[in-house]
Amino acid sequence: MIHYKSNADLEIMRESCRVVELALSEVAKFLKPGVTTKQADKLAEQVIRDNKGVPSFLNYRGYPFASCISVNDAVVHGFPSNDVLKDGDIVSVDLGVFKNGFHGDYAYTFALGEISEEVQQLMRITKESLYKGIEKAHHGNRIGDIAFAIQDYTERKYGYGVVRELVGHGLGRSLHEDPQVPNFGKRGTGPKLKEGMTIAIEPMINMGVKEVYYDTDGWTVRTKDGKPSAHYEHNVCVKKGKAEILSSFKLIEEAELANENLNSKYLQAVQQELVEQ
Repeated sequence: MIHYKSNADLEIMRESCRVVELALSEVAKFLKPGVTTKQADKLAEQVIRDNKGVPSFLNYRGYPFASCISVNDAVVHGFPSNDVLKDGDIVSVDLGVFKNGFHGDYAYTFALGEISEEVQQLMRITKESLYKGIEKAHHGNRIGDIAFAIQDYTERKYGYGVVRELVGHGLGRSLHEDPQVPNFGKRGTGPKLKEGMTIAIEPMINMGVKEVYYDTDGWTVRTKDGKPSAHYEHNVCVKKGKAEILSSFKLIEEAELANENLNSKYLQAVQQELVEQ
């Protein structure tokens, strides 16, 4: 069943998203070679609790951490660990916050130190594909229009692998609601988008093949060929004419640009393209 949100509901969801943004921005300040993802997880959880939120992921279906932190060939659902991050790693951080009865849930990928131009492009195109999908998330379209926009931009244009086993989803009082929002599909198919629907759009894009497998922990999803994967996610509300983005990357990007340990060349390229459009 699809749950439609009132304006009052959306205000609460924006607050949950704001706490996600605060936590992700603090993680962006913290990340550098030599730290561990378990330390980053503890930091994110502390920020969430300091802002009167509850980590949505902690104990969800048995998941034992507040965040999903996926490094290099890990696509999503990565377990925070005591492994030390190093120069050249790309790190996807996915966070959920439950506050005042509603969830916020979104993700961002960071790069530590020097990364290849190939990896920079993967991150840039994945992030751009998120906005390609959001452009189609308006009243009267269908889920397939979002899915096609993401797949067409990443897979058909750049030859990347679009993960099939994992999809975006509805979001609200429950962390996962209807409808599912895949990153692949045909235009004009799937559930019809109606004003008041709230969804999490989250391209999970592999540099190589689309196939993935589950690690021995039963949660971490990795690329079958060992090549890196990028993941960005926004929460949006379907509106007439243009979707409303409930989440924000503003503080995260500011922290990313300010942290000399992070590689923000891809972000600067994205920002330049937006200026030129």
